[in-house]
Amino acid sequence: MADERPIEDQIRLDLRGSVAWITIDRPEVGNALNPPCRNRIRDLINDLNVSKQARCIVLTAAGEKLFCPGADLSHVYETDRPEGMPDQVVGDPRRMMLDGQYTLFPAILDSDIPIIAAVNGTAAGMGAHLALACDLVIAADNAKFVEVFARRGLVPDALGPWLLPRIIGVRKTMELMLFADDLPATEAADLGLVNKVVPAIDLEAAAVEWSERIANGPTLSFGLTKWLVNQSLDTDRATMIHNESIAVELNTYSEDSKEGIASFRERRAPQWKGY
Repeated sequence: MADERPIEDQIRLDLRGSVAWITIDRPEVGNALNPPCRNRIRDLINDLNVSKQARCIVLTAAGEKLFCPGADLSHVYETDRPEGMPDQVVGDPRRMMLDGQYTLFPAILDSDIPIIAAVNGTAAGMGAHLALACDLVIAADNAKFVEVFARRGLVPDALGPWLLPRIIGVRKTMELMLFADDLPATEAADLGLVNKVVPAIDLEAAAVEWSERIANGPTLSFGLTKWLVNQSLDTDRATMIHNESIAVELNTYSEDSKEGIASFRERRAPQWKGY
């Protein structure tokens, strides 16, 4: 059943001081994402990076059972084909992915603003990767992660085959993807997929605590740190040296870098501006 609410109600943006909360709120489809909702998350993240209205982003979902089960399979793709041509032809899925989910995940991974996933329930398929692409992951104790693709005879996508081996290694990735078993939040934390597991009732408070700590920190240096870490596993040593020198150069003359040195010399707490 299609959701007739405005897109702003299905993917909500709530600015709380220097923290932007993006909430998936689509109960009629269990918080699954259709293309307009997926694109709104992407656009919100990109816009926040430009507007500088926030210094941390929390990505979460409404309800107590489901974070995001992946793509909304009820969505109907409309095409205008020449007469006699099928509605779907070879090349369509690839093009839809390049224009769709593969614009969302780079927005998360390349965001200068740190992003925290607050996972309130089941995160499956693309929904699991949506959380795992974030910089930090806090999960409710009732949450679980499912590489659901094998259950449907599908190939993993949404950058899962890129993300998971870098976090947990190839062997465990293969186990999760081939068997498609539920992975409880506590086990996900043991593997390093999740930073912290809290009682469901405390999830928002935990996300508030971490997001405010980040939002009150040196935002530019955080963004450069994120860039270096994300580059590290795909970069040779010589290139990494070059990247680190660029990051240090960019940060050196920032207001926060000056403040950090001044506060150290003056033996006081720094007052970060975020630029």
